[in-house]
Amino acid sequence: MGRRNADEIRTMRRAGRVVAEMHDAIRAALTPGTTLADLDTVGRDVLARRGARSNFLGYHGYPAVICASVNEVVVHGIPGDRVLAEGDIVSIDCGAIVDGYHGDAAFTAGVGEIGDDAQRLIDVTRAALDAGIAELIPGSRLGDLGAAVQGTVERAGFSVVREYVGHGIGTAMHEPPDVPNYGKRGRGKKVAAGDVFAVEPMVCAGRNVTAVLDDGWTVVTVDGSWAAHWEHTVAVTDDGPEILTLP
Repeated sequence: MGRRNADEIRTMRRAGRVVAEMHDAIRAALTPGTTLADLDTVGRDVLARRGARSNFLGYHGYPAVICASVNEVVVHGIPGDRVLAEGDIVSIDCGAIVDGYHGDAAFTAGVGEIGDDAQRLIDVTRAALDAGIAELIPGSRLGDLGAAVQGTVERAGFSVVREYVGHGIGTAMHEPPDVPNYGKRGRGKKVAAGDVFAVEPMVCAGRNVTAVLDDGWTVVTVDGSWAAHWEHTVAVTDDGPEILTLP
């Protein structure tokens, strides 16, 4: 990945705002009886309204503009005719391209009233994202971020997915380097101003062993435990991390 200048980051901020708007619109539609395909339509409508392109649609043949992952699905759930029920949790991951630059972010939310354990899983995963982002200051290392995420998750009794990681982002959705959600402080690539990363902890309530279903996309926990996923696109600046995928 190349370091991004102020103009590039400004454009990525515009892409990030489109992603944030997709999140807000989809979150408002997360009600019992809604299908995952309905949520994809909501995302498509925002992209069309903002004149942005999807970086998910067509990616290695992916058929939608969002990933919608329910309960034991960790990531990459394909939105179809599944109907959301009261008490489900769903992770929504989506992105946008504006003037050739990418934004990418995810959130997990409950459908209607959810159980305390499910809410705690969501909250801990969000806290792990925040802990990781806080490490993105010039001179730190990616191992510092990984250690912060891993520590937050494991102290809560949950587990971090190892097979899927965050990434650099810019003129492509996935750029080097990998950004693992585990690691040791003082290890890994050194972080500098102008770096932009997609930070995305994926957390399991049970064991972190996953499998891919026959559709070639949907990643599930092998033990059936529920999972949560939060992500932001973050620029490293001399003043610290700036989240680009906020409204």
